[in-house]
Amino acid sequence: MIEELRIRDLGVITDATLPLGPGLSVVTGETGAGKTMVVTAVGLLLGARSDAGAVRSGAKSASAEARLLLDPAHAAVERAVEAGGDAEEYDGGTQLLLARTVGADGRSRAFVGGRSAPVGVLAELGESLVVVHGQSDQIRLKGAVAQRHALDRFAGAGLAATLAEYQELYSHWKSSQAELDTLRGEARERLREAESLAVALNEIDDVDPQPAEDESLKAEAVKLANVEELRIAAAAAHEALISEEFGETADATTLIDSAKRALDQVSEHDEALAGAAARLAEIGFLINDIAGELSSYQASLDSEGPERLSEIEERRAALAKLIRKYAPSIDEVLEWAAASRTRLDELQDDSSRIEALDAEVTAAESSLRKQAARISKSRSKAAKELSGRVSAELTALAMADATLVIEVDSQGPLGPHGVDDISFLLQPHSGAPARPLGKGASGGELSRVMLAIEVVLAAVDPVPTFVFDEVDAGVGGRAAVEIGRRLAMLARHVQVLVVTHLPQVAAFADQHIRVTKTSVRGSDGKTATGFTSSDVQLLDDEERVKELARMLAGQEDSESARAHAQELLDDAKLLPQQA
Repeated sequence: MIEELRIRDLGVITDATLPLGPGLSVVTGETGAGKTMVVTAVGLLLGARSDAGAVRSGAKSASAEARLLLDPAHAAVERAVEAGGDAEEYDGGTQLLLARTVGADGRSRAFVGGRSAPVGVLAELGESLVVVHGQSDQIRLKGAVAQRHALDRFAGAGLAATLAEYQELYSHWKSSQAELDTLRGEARERLREAESLAVALNEIDDVDPQPAEDESLKAEAVKLANVEELRIAAAAAHEALISEEFGETADATTLIDSAKRALDQVSEHDEALAGAAARLAEIGFLINDIAGELSSYQASLDSEGPERLSEIEERRAALAKLIRKYAPSIDEVLEWAAASRTRLDELQDDSSRIEALDAEVTAAESSLRKQAARISKSRSKAAKELSGRVSAELTALAMADATLVIEVDSQGPLGPHGVDDISFLLQPHSGAPARPLGKGASGGELSRVMLAIEVVLAAVDPVPTFVFDEVDAGVGGRAAVEIGRRLAMLARHVQVLVVTHLPQVAAFADQHIRVTKTSVRGSDGKTATGFTSSDVQLLDDEERVKELARMLAGQEDSESARAHAQELLDDAKLLPQQA
C-alpha cells in the first residue's frame, strides 16, 4: 500500500504531504482546490505521460513522490531491484520509494528505489501496484487479456487446475506441430543433407582412420627419416654398455662388475660396503637390460626401410585430406563422423517420424479440444455468476437498469488459454445494445461500473491500491450512501483512495484528507496579480464533522449541519457491516 504521497508544485499545490494508510482514504475540498492533482500525481508515479502545463506557475518543475510498504515477495519489489533500485526492510515488510519530476520545459525523470530509472519501469510497477479509475484514466479491465484473467481468477481453483493441464498439453502439441511442419517443409533440404552426409561418411570409412593415428604416423615418419642417425647412436650406446670386441677401453658392464668384485672382497668387514655392492649388482642388471633393448632397437631399424616410409607418407596424405575437409585432427574427424551418423539416421527416418508425429498431433489436438470445452463451460458458468453479482451492485449504485454482460465466445482457434474470447460489455438499460466498457457511458457511470466490478473481484483478484476520481459524479442521496458503503467494502481487502465531493461517501473514510485553496491578492486587492495555492490536511474527528457540514450545507459552523454530519459518520460505522 501507499504509506505517504508527497506533491510539490503540481497544479495549485505548492507542497503537500498526504499521510495514507490501510482502508479507505478520501480527499475532499472545494471545486478548484486541487483535489484532482492527487490523482494526477498518482498517474505520474504510474508512468503516465507528463504535461508541462501541470507544473505550477512560476515553478521550475513539479514532483510526486510515494513511499510504499509491500510484501517482500511482491513482484514489484523484484522488478525494482532489477532496475537498480533499493528496497529496504521496514515494519515487517519492504519499503519502496517511487518518484517522478516534470520540468516546466516538459522533460521528465523517474526514480525507483532512490535510483534513476526509465519512465517505462514506473509503468511496469504500476500495473501490479495501483489501479486508477478516473474521468480520463485507463481502465484496468478494458483489455481482453485483463478481462480473461479476471474471469479466470473469479472462477476459482477448479478452472485453474483444468487450465494448467490444458496449457501443459498445449505446449506439447505446439512443439510436436512445429517439428512436423519442419519435417514436411524442409524435406528436400533434409534429403540433400542426407546425401551429403552419406558421401562424407563413405569417404571416411574408406580411409578407416584410427584414434590419434595422425600423430602416431607423424612420429614414425620422423623416426624413419632419421634412421641412420638413430642406428649409429644406438650402436654407440650399446658398445659403451657392453663391448662385443676386446679393446683398450673397458665398457660400462665390465667397469661396474670390477667395482662390485672389489667391494665383495671386503663387504664382510663393513655393512655399508655390502650395501654398495648390492646396488652395483642392480645397476649391472639394469645396464644389461638396456643393452638388450638397444640391440633389439637396432634390429628393428634394419627391418624398416624406405618402403615403410613411403607407406606412411601415403597414409598421412589420406588422413590430411580428411582433416582438411572435416575437422582439425583425426580424433575430431572421428567425433564428427559419429555425430553425422546419428544425424543421418534421423534424416533417413523422416517418413516414419512424420507418420508418428502426425498421429501424435492429431491425438493431442483432440484432447485439447475436449479440455478447451471444459474450460469454456467453467468460464461461461463463472461469467453468468460474475455478471449477476456486478449487476446487483450496479442497482445499488444508482444504475438500476444497467447490466454487465460477459460474453464467452468459444469459436476461436486453439490458443494457450483455450478457445475463448472474453468480452466485458455494459448494457445501460433493457433494450439497448451492450457495448464494450469505456464506450457509451459517462466518466462517472464508468467509474461506478468499475467500482462494482472491483468490489466483486477484490477477494480473488486484488491489487494493493485503488484510486477513484469522481466515482460519485451525477448521484446523490441513497445512491451516494451505497457508493460509500461499497468503497468501504472494497477497502476491507485493499487500500482505497477516493476523490469525492459527496459527504455520504466521505463519511465512510478511515482517513479524511482536506484540500484547501488560498488566494493571495496583489496590492490592488485583485486576485489576478497574486497567485493561488493549496494546502493538504489530515483531519481529526472534530475537523471531519466540520468538513462534512461544509459539504452538506456550505456552513461548517451550523449546528444542524454538524448534527447531520455526525449522523452520517455514525451511520457509516454500521452500514459496511450490513453488506
